[in-house]
Amino acid sequence: MRRLAVSILAALALLASLGAASANVLVHIDKSSQRMMVALNGRLAYIWAVSTGRGGFGTPTGQFRPQWLARSWFSTRYYGAPMPHSIFFHRGYAIHGTYHISRLGGPASHGCVRLHPGNAATLFALVSRAGLANTSILITGANPALRRRYAHF
Repeated sequence: MRRLAVSILAALALLASLGAASANVLVHIDKSSQRMMVALNGRLAYIWAVSTGRGGFGTPTGQFRPQWLARSWFSTRYYGAPMPHSIFFHRGYAIHGTYHISRLGGPASHGCVRLHPGNAATLFALVSRAGLANTSILITGANPALRRRYAHF
């Protein structure tokens, strides 16, 4: 829990140091802990379990802005899989709801960030209200499958 609090503080400090203090929504995804923290106007509002990319399908790390939103989307790459409340942020990667909620908290996706459908709807509404330009997405941490593979070094 202490590591999570330090991670949240680091994300908020990074956002402030980048001059993005005007951003209303900060979405911080920590791949190491498989958690998403959402801050509204600099105050932590939500912490949710997520699933990021499983072995061989890493989720990109970095700072992003949402590129576009889709309330109802179906994957054009992975057999028409439903992606409710999608927030696309980088080359087809998105934050979206999943119906495989038993997998949340561990890596399971092809690189997208999956979360509970209710949480995805909440996040989608927040980003829609704040606007794409007022939303920052920060993805940190190691892909869990890679971290375990090389843990013996």
